[in-house]
Amino acid sequence: MSPIKGSASTTVATLIGDVVGSRRIADRAAAHHALAAALREVTAGAVDPPAFTAGDEFQGSYPTVGAAIDAALTIRLAVAPDVDVRFGIGWGDVTVLDPATGIQDGPGWWAAREAIEWTASAQRQSGLAAVRTAFRGPGRGDADAINAALLCRDHLLGSLDDRSLRIVKALLAGQTKKDIAAAEGISASAVSQRAGRAGLDVIVQASRYLSRLR
Repeated sequence: MSPIKGSASTTVATLIGDVVGSRRIADRAAAHHALAAALREVTAGAVDPPAFTAGDEFQGSYPTVGAAIDAALTIRLAVAPDVDVRFGIGWGDVTVLDPATGIQDGPGWWAAREAIEWTASAQRQSGLAAVRTAFRGPGRGDADAINAALLCRDHLLGSLDDRSLRIVKALLAGQTKKDIAAAEGISASAVSQRAGRAGLDVIVQASRYLSRLR
């Protein structure tokens, strides 16, 4: 899909992301380069590919909520565990205010901003410390169900050690457990046991369902 042009209003899934605790990162330049590389991984299918706006914040949009959620997960896993990223995803109309600069506004962006602000606030609560993604979609009947799924997936992701993060990323990329075992230097049985115990298979299946959202 082509980028939004002119003053036309288009309904899209908006994505805002930023780095958690960026001031505490020792090598901020390296973190920025890693995140920039991650953003390049999620340009395919975007309405407006995610790009930095100011500092560590980036914004982009997608034709469906599922595509935006999938992009957020791809970015998050690409830079984890060295860089921690939170996201706000919205759904609504977006209008280009200035075609020359590409500046946009509208309910879609307001929804994403509300979502990421909620994410940042939720992280300060001990019971929700693992939250990294939230959705706001005024008028959508499935918004609560989407957020319930995101909360549960974030909780699982937040409990993973480095090896489990590598394995779940490989599983999401379509690699077999046999190939993953060879790369990790462990048995396929060990990979399967870890996938079951840590909820990796659940994360993969939940992510597939979420990616299909319109």
